[in-house]
Amino acid sequence: MAELNSVRVVEVCNVAPQPSSPACSATPSPEALPLTLFDLLWLRFAPVQRLFFYEISNSFDTTILVSKLKASLAVALQQFLPLAGNLTWPQDSPKPIFSYVQGDAVSLTIAESDADFHHLSSRSNFVEAKEYHSLVPQLPTSHEKAAAVAFQVTIFPNGNGFSIGTSMHHAILDGKSSTIFMKSWAHICKHLGDDPSGSALPDQLKPFFDRRVVQDPAGLEPIFLNQLQNLDGPNNRSLMVTQFKSPPPDAVRGIFVITRPEIEAMKQWVSTKMAEMIKNEKQSDRSHLSTFSVTCAYTWVCLLKAEERQTDKPVMMGFSVDCRSRFDPPIPANYFGNCIAGRVIVAERKGLLGEDGLTVAVNEISESIKSVDSDGILKGAETWVPILYSALSSEERSMGVAGSPRFGIYDTDFGWGRPSKVEVVSIEETGAMSLAESRDGIAGDVEVGLVLEKHHMQPFASLFAKGLQDL
Repeated sequence: MAELNSVRVVEVCNVAPQPSSPACSATPSPEALPLTLFDLLWLRFAPVQRLFFYEISNSFDTTILVSKLKASLAVALQQFLPLAGNLTWPQDSPKPIFSYVQGDAVSLTIAESDADFHHLSSRSNFVEAKEYHSLVPQLPTSHEKAAAVAFQVTIFPNGNGFSIGTSMHHAILDGKSSTIFMKSWAHICKHLGDDPSGSALPDQLKPFFDRRVVQDPAGLEPIFLNQLQNLDGPNNRSLMVTQFKSPPPDAVRGIFVITRPEIEAMKQWVSTKMAEMIKNEKQSDRSHLSTFSVTCAYTWVCLLKAEERQTDKPVMMGFSVDCRSRFDPPIPANYFGNCIAGRVIVAERKGLLGEDGLTVAVNEISESIKSVDSDGILKGAETWVPILYSALSSEERSMGVAGSPRFGIYDTDFGWGRPSKVEVVSIEETGAMSLAESRDGIAGDVEVGLVLEKHHMQPFASLFAKGLQDL
């Protein structure tokens, strides 16, 4: 295992947005953004932390690397100006305010580590969860103010590599928005100095900031605000995150790959089973037998089997559905902010552990996804805040889902190639699985990331591998 506490902080600097110029942006970035109902849900949620590992040649000058990352971050913030700002909730304001004020800047930590880079960045071995703690920055947060983002660059002089750790406030960005920013920063860094227009972003990375496209016809904002203020007592406007259950000290991380042929085989197997289970139907509806539903279902069932809990208590899974394309008219794909609807499944443990457990799990997830379109995006939204925060503080594990293969997170190339590994560090606190496309670039393959107690990880890995072999 890599040495712990082997990270030395070299510098903590504040990176301010580069002053704007006509050549860089046709439309100036706004200095303030109102929070929508989709943002408010995540106000007290723990920051989302990711870790990107990159290999470099041993002859590369890391001083140039750090200099380019700093300079390109300043340019990127110019085009995502609110991210350099802060979240506040003044006593005279009905809801929190997210704004940039001249002089605001983003915290960037530069560090070095003697840890084993290849061990930490390998996707084929388990890593103790605590080995990543010193590689991601803490997001500056107090009761009165919370930063939007913070970054840490860690150089591994003995391992020919570096990592970029990110901490992002979930009330400011959802997974799609955070990926847009990281890819924008990477694009600018890769092309920095090439030509005067090197900082120009391709259309798919240009953020759409207009919050007026998100409507609240059901009047959910005041409901959410009241629920949030009563999480820890009446009229509590604290911006400190809610304390989640502490992860076990021996937790380990693992990444598991499901190939496209395996996913297709699962879809076919489940489709056949569903057809057998539904009377008077020759063929089950496969329209919602998606890669997402079978991947989440398979992981969920394997985890329940590996944990071997001696209880009949129902189990819960929660996940988010991107709503951008579901609005009428659709919201632009590059909308910057949160635009995700929550869905929660409660299922009988016995059914998921039985012979048809995978089919039961897939059906539950598929029906829940279909309900977003049939019942509407905001169906049951008045319960989102209490369900989210009670589930995360409960001692009973609730399976969640972070990330998506559709984000294309491995395309985040700062000029030194694709990352060798990307981890969602914060799933250690939330108990979620993370999803991403395969690092190998094979279309349709999916990476699943998990953090489990050490004595559960090996049984899970065995069940996971054997189940795929038996398809």
